[in-house]
Amino acid sequence: MSSNGVYNHRSLQPPTRQIQGPGQPGGSGSRLTDAFEIIKQEFELITSDRDLIRTQRDEFEAAVNAQVSEVNIIRRSLYDLEAQQGKVRQHYEDEINRLRAEISTLRQGGSGMGESSSQGFTGIPGLAKLSTPRLSSASATNSFLRDRDREQAKERCVVLTPPSSERDREPRDKVREAREVDRVIDQRDAKRLKAERPLSAQILDSPSPNNNSATLPPAHTLYSSTNSSLSTLPSRESYQVTLPPLNVVPGNSIPEELSLQNVTPEFKKEGTDWFAVFNPKIHRTLDINLTHNLVHASVVCCVQFSADGKYVATGCNRTAQIYDVKTGVKVCVLADETAGKTGDLYIRSVRFSPDGKLLATGAEDRKIRIWDIAKKRVRHVFDGHQQEIYSLDFSKDGRLIVSGSGDKTTRIWDMTDCSSRVFTINDSDALGTDAGVTSVAISPNGRLVAAGSLDTLVRIWDVSTGVLLERLRGHRDSVYSVAFTPDGRGLVSGSLDKTLKYWDLKGLVNSLANLGKNEASADPGISPKKPGEKSSPCTMDFVGHKDYVLSVAVSHDARWVVSGSKDRCVQFWDSRTATLQFMLQGHKNSVISLDVNPAGGLLATGSGDSMARIWSYTNI
Repeated sequence: MSSNGVYNHRSLQPPTRQIQGPGQPGGSGSRLTDAFEIIKQEFELITSDRDLIRTQRDEFEAAVNAQVSEVNIIRRSLYDLEAQQGKVRQHYEDEINRLRAEISTLRQGGSGMGESSSQGFTGIPGLAKLSTPRLSSASATNSFLRDRDREQAKERCVVLTPPSSERDREPRDKVREAREVDRVIDQRDAKRLKAERPLSAQILDSPSPNNNSATLPPAHTLYSSTNSSLSTLPSRESYQVTLPPLNVVPGNSIPEELSLQNVTPEFKKEGTDWFAVFNPKIHRTLDINLTHNLVHASVVCCVQFSADGKYVATGCNRTAQIYDVKTGVKVCVLADETAGKTGDLYIRSVRFSPDGKLLATGAEDRKIRIWDIAKKRVRHVFDGHQQEIYSLDFSKDGRLIVSGSGDKTTRIWDMTDCSSRVFTINDSDALGTDAGVTSVAISPNGRLVAAGSLDTLVRIWDVSTGVLLERLRGHRDSVYSVAFTPDGRGLVSGSLDKTLKYWDLKGLVNSLANLGKNEASADPGISPKKPGEKSSPCTMDFVGHKDYVLSVAVSHDARWVVSGSKDRCVQFWDSRTATLQFMLQGHKNSVISLDVNPAGGLLATGSGDSMARIWSYTNI
């Protein structure tokens, strides 16, 4: 029993466990090795993915570089095409000048002949001839031709005479081809004018029963939204004699063709996609540089600097945008979400309030919106115009805002109570014509409002009384822009007749000052001038643009007048002599709007090429 007890005791002891070492199978070291193997496989997989992504990135970079190279090739091709097109244009102009010289020679040769020997002057068969209805005698025809050259009727009465033989058709076809090229119509007119021409122009354009008529393109085709290069093709300026400015000394007049090719290096400057040509007849006093490109999604209809010169506002389709002048960064976009979503809604005019807190916009929907810039919300909506609003301007104290519309009215809105007064164009000059208001400006002292209109006149009203004080006549086509000089004693206007005019308002300003407020407003509707008295004459003509003048501005030191045109050029003029300082071409389409920075030294331009640009100009 004792032995059994000892045996049993020993058998109940737990057996000794053998501890597995790290190198033995099934141990923890094996599991750790498996884990490392899995991590290694994942790492190799991630490495292969990384290499694949790097390969794809290199392929994408190569594709992008190839596309950039292709774009550069296309750009160079476009530049080459533009140069070739310039040569074609020059060829057309040379041919047209040759034909005009032949006409002039025949004119001089036939002026001394009577009806008995020549049976009247008929011109070159197959060539464009200018005449008026029912004028058949040589003397009457030649008299009209002389009047036409003197008055620059802009080819409103072009009639093709039937060719007498097959060989006579060639010059006629060349003229017709040049006109067909210029007949390309824009999809959007910068002012969207409803009427074509006055009744008198329609009569002149009507075909004669015995002649084929060469119809001119619409009078207000300002820019092309589809192909900007078309604006460089031959246009109607090829058929018009350019007169020198009446007030410019002949020695200082600009060359007939101011271009990069006919001036020495010191009188030209070129950028990557722009150039400037300085007048070689005068001492060069300015330099110009491109500061910022402001790219837009649509045509830039208007630009304006803030009063402190720190910001610039632009207007395009459905939005007004504000940029920092120093950096070129877009700081604000204003869009009315309540406006209809269908169709276009171009902002025709933008104006900062003098304190820079508000922005007024005028649009195609006939409404004026007053925006709180900080909150990006509409504070007021002024509704009353019956047609599109083309122009706005704030008074210097910010109390009034003036608007011009195609409905033949200028309205003055009071910012405090939102009331308005209407100045309607209903005088005898506007009867039977389209007198839509295209541009308005309020004088620095807030006393006068000027309005340019489609009927070729500039009208000036007294703000306080609504009296029509002046009807300034002189332009031969619609007036598209007006601007007061900083002292308010002068006015500059730009017209579709390709010229600018300076109107001396000192007599009008002095007359109002002498009459006093009470006497001037004693009999509303009657001008304080004596009947027939012309107190605001045109004292300077600015001649040099090759196409419609669409915008004008005066620098705030009154030193320079700046103009933008459908010829894609900006021109700087000496405000004292109307002498051209330099011509700047920096857009691929019409320069629709421009403004000079109140702080000086900067110019903003807006164009049909969907680009706004800020330029710096300095004295040298």
